[in-house]
Amino acid sequence: MNKPSIYGLTFEQLTDFFKEHGYTKFRAAQVWEWLYRKRVTAFSDMIDVKEECIKLLSEHFVLLTLTEHTRQESADGTNKFLFKLHDGNLIETVLMRHKFGLSVCVTTQVGCNIGCSFCASGLLAKSRDLSSAEIVEQIVQAQLHLDRMQQNEHVSHVVVMGIGEPFDNFTNMTDFIGVIKSQKGLAIAARHITVSTSGLAGKIVEFADSDLQVNLAVSLHAPNNELRTRIMKINKAIPIEKLMESIDYYLEKTNRRITLEYILLKDVNDQKEHALELAELIGNRRSLANVNLIPYNPVDEHSQYQRTDRETIRAFYDTLKKQGVSVSVRLEHGTDIDAACGQLRSKQIKKTKELQLG
Repeated sequence: MNKPSIYGLTFEQLTDFFKEHGYTKFRAAQVWEWLYRKRVTAFSDMIDVKEECIKLLSEHFVLLTLTEHTRQESADGTNKFLFKLHDGNLIETVLMRHKFGLSVCVTTQVGCNIGCSFCASGLLAKSRDLSSAEIVEQIVQAQLHLDRMQQNEHVSHVVVMGIGEPFDNFTNMTDFIGVIKSQKGLAIAARHITVSTSGLAGKIVEFADSDLQVNLAVSLHAPNNELRTRIMKINKAIPIEKLMESIDYYLEKTNRRITLEYILLKDVNDQKEHALELAELIGNRRSLANVNLIPYNPVDEHSQYQRTDRETIRAFYDTLKKQGVSVSVRLEHGTDIDAACGQLRSKQIKKTKELQLG
């Protein structure tokens, strides 16, 4: 791709671009509205923008770079998109329906190197980071799908929990947040944006210092080093003690609540003793921490893990509650399609390789 995507520009950067070419801030505001409010799919569709400005944009930028390869729709209204990037790589984006609105889960990398032993996203190693434009366009593409349905619905929430480790693509991820928060554009409120990390302690500190005012979720998944190292190899480099130090810094610096994500794996980390140990680990952080229990979506390649039954989930939940821990169980979406993050992508790539060999 010779020219960059215009979705990679913040409003300030777009304004600077026009000023450098002899135009006023008004022109930037006009184009921004066409991009994010009217959501054109070609520069030429900006009918009240001067022709020379259209030509200028076309000479320097491209618009849409993602193409829909596959889309699965669940009975509950969840849509999972498999997008093809300009270089042929595939990524996943998920549009989910909630009582509180519509949320989109975005991907930040092509593949993942974190290597969690239960996760479909890590089945294929990271080949590159996504640009901020490619992350922004996932939201735009989801909104374009809603526009085509003609139901006057808008994306209101964003979770950065798709394929990849967002904090391993920190600058592009934070630039993306700046674009989607813009009140002149998509206007997604900071309190409606959540970023998830597997626990890159140094980046959690940097995230706290960035003052983005968005929510943070940390994938904990185990209450002790021995167990966490067994299921998440990142724990070898960043043990729980170091992770919790960075969480303490975040809590003190931001005074914002944090979510501790805990995926329940049958007979691995879902017993009462694990819940008690988790409560002890959280300790005096109870007032600013919420544990989000996640039912496991089985992945063929990780057959050593099974789904915890409802009774055990309830017992784990009740144990934490009795210990004074704020806890919730994640509402599941898309269970009748390839629900696990990265599953659709890995299946498609495997299928393509089989066809090539066959």
